[in-house]
Amino acid sequence: MNVQTAHHGDVAVAYETFGPAGGEPLLLIMGLDYQMVWWPDGFCQALADRGFHVARFDNRDAGLSTHFTSPARENPFRVLFRGSRRPAYGTADMVGDGIAVMDALGWESAHVFGASMGSALALSTAVLHPDRVRSVTAAMGGPLRGAAALRHLNFGFFLRAARIKHPATDEGAIRTLVDLARLLATPHHPFDEDWAREVAEISHARSPRDPGTTQRQTYALRAAGALTGRMRDIAVPTLVVNGADDPLIRPGAAAALARLVPGARPVVYPGMGHLLQEHLWDTIADEVAAQARTTTGHRLPQRGA
Repeated sequence: MNVQTAHHGDVAVAYETFGPAGGEPLLLIMGLDYQMVWWPDGFCQALADRGFHVARFDNRDAGLSTHFTSPARENPFRVLFRGSRRPAYGTADMVGDGIAVMDALGWESAHVFGASMGSALALSTAVLHPDRVRSVTAAMGGPLRGAAALRHLNFGFFLRAARIKHPATDEGAIRTLVDLARLLATPHHPFDEDWAREVAEISHARSPRDPGTTQRQTYALRAAGALTGRMRDIAVPTLVVNGADDPLIRPGAAAALARLVPGARPVVYPGMGHLLQEHLWDTIADEVAAQARTTTGHRLPQRGA
């Protein structure tokens, strides 16, 4: 793909597109620590095949977008629940990066699809820039404030992730990414290790993983929780997608998050973890396209038409 660059103030935001330029605009927002290449090319193409002009981008502090530094290392859990002493940026800044991509593409508005942390950013985009959002798909996320946030997190995942130990080499970093992907996948469908290895190699070559990014983006995720009360003002069609096999977010998070947005529709897929695996690409792409057809001014064809 041809990587392009949008600008949000001093921040450069790397992005790529799939599908026809005249298609229905769809912005994909990736999750915590991960680069846009973790949106599977095949899934992006499945969306493009349904009439979308798809844009995926590297969040700030990831991939080829502008990176930041922190004055001191802080535990991400402390940052999530207590805040940061000196945050580098917040939710509105990360949301603004997505808006900058839309501006660079000439999109007045777009459908917004976020995964994991990106689900919070997608909903925050609808809160902070309601005129720029046609619909929201929030996948693999949950409530971000108070007891609801804690209740829907599976803390056992973090213990299992902490046991992944590889040498501090390029190969070790790649193997860590592959093992994390395997941990996030459903155990009820084959794990595509070849795909995970290929994307891990691409991701590491673009920009090695930085633990400081976890700290800084976690603060931005926490700040999104402050917008929870304003989610009742979201007036566009909203789909909340979670997996029954998600090792990180409990399935009940779908209904809990959907209750915060008027008219939001929760869907929990069996055989889905915290990863977009190939057996679900067509199903989820169909759901996103069906929702998009309910919005004013749609141009999406029915599949097979």
